[in-house]
Amino acid sequence: MFHIQPLIQPTFKESASLIFLIILMISVSIIGFGAVPHLPILAAILVLLGYGLLKKIPYRKLQDGMTEGSGAGMAAVFLFFFIGMLISSWMMSGTIPSLINAGFQLITPSYFYAIAFTVTAIIGISIGSSLTTVATVGVALLSMSGVLGLSPAIAAGAIVSGAFFGDKMSPLSDTTNLASSLVGVDLFAHIRNMMWTTIPAFILSFGIFAILSPAAGEAKLDTIRSFREALAETGLVHWISFLPLAVLIVFTLMKVPALLTLAASTASAVAIGCMLHAYSVEQVLAILFEGFTSETGVEAVDSLLSRGGISSMFFTITLVILALSMGGLLFKLGIVQTLLAKVEQSLRSAGSVIGASALTAISINVLIGEQYLSILLTGQAFQGQFKKLGLASKNLSRVMEDAGTVVNPLVPWSVCGIFIADVLGVPTVEYFGFAFFCLFSPILTVAFSMFGKTLTYEKPSSDSN
Repeated sequence: MFHIQPLIQPTFKESASLIFLIILMISVSIIGFGAVPHLPILAAILVLLGYGLLKKIPYRKLQDGMTEGSGAGMAAVFLFFFIGMLISSWMMSGTIPSLINAGFQLITPSYFYAIAFTVTAIIGISIGSSLTTVATVGVALLSMSGVLGLSPAIAAGAIVSGAFFGDKMSPLSDTTNLASSLVGVDLFAHIRNMMWTTIPAFILSFGIFAILSPAAGEAKLDTIRSFREALAETGLVHWISFLPLAVLIVFTLMKVPALLTLAASTASAVAIGCMLHAYSVEQVLAILFEGFTSETGVEAVDSLLSRGGISSMFFTITLVILALSMGGLLFKLGIVQTLLAKVEQSLRSAGSVIGASALTAISINVLIGEQYLSILLTGQAFQGQFKKLGLASKNLSRVMEDAGTVVNPLVPWSVCGIFIADVLGVPTVEYFGFAFFCLFSPILTVAFSMFGKTLTYEKPSSDSN
């Protein structure tokens, strides 16, 4: 969005005051009144429109700013449509249930924390939703930790860490697609680049969880068994159900564009679903739009499997469009440029720019409590700075996830923090120190940049990995 030319040059005081007002409006609405972010963002857009009109800017030009801003997210919007269809098709073909079943087979009483971290990571990647993973499998694992007499705080930390690892690295995740498409990076190139910081964070976290895990004896694993039995009764667990996943991997390795890769995997999943369960054309179309509905009778399993469809993406799509429209106004009115100019002299190196963008993503999570906005606003504000230093955009998309996506569950008043604490019954302040993956990710992304490691530059001769 850095290409949007400002119509005016506001003073630093005006720019800072407007940003403070917008952050105050959004944070009070979300944290204080539990409002969805759409409403305060609409209010912020009205404030910016009012400011522009006071500055004698024609409404038509302000409208153009919103259009230019929202246009930056159209690639993400189209991907979200296909993600919705992919999730529902992977449900009807049994791909996701089969992956979940494979994850449950790993559960044993010994090394429980490390295994819980791994299982939630597998399931998080499978379904692309951290909160769904926590609310279903996470609840089951926490109950199991109680049976084993283990620490609920450490168990919750392992569950949150694994769920957000899966969310961050899943091609089905809306935050992963948003971060990559916002700055024009191929989805799978973005995921591959995140491995430089994500894999070390995973290994460190796994090692710590393994050390913290006591040697537990045999115990009743009724909760896990009921999950597996319910999955088996669906008839969705089958070896051929892994074929759509194989299509996704092969197309990714062939560097086929993300949208076409998602479409191909969806088509293969629909074919397998129809072959195994004889869905009619009407049923397939309904599932692709409205999502898959599970009817096992086990509430936790049904909640886990009943998802997907184009309609499930509407909340995210509307939020993206509104937030980008607000961003377009912030750039059109010169507010972002004025604030960046104030600190531009200190942003001369890759380390300083990455550090500043990471701090911005973390600050937005803390002040507003919304991970989508932390990704959107950080990407909008720093894309130009990364380009000036010759840093490839995938460096920025990685920072947006390392310091944006995975930090949200660590904030007690954030959307994710409130939800997780309520669902697991473990306060955020108690699991905070044990959510190792979420803590390591922003630290590693800044540390590597300070030493010039794992960075990619636009010019081939300057590549450094």
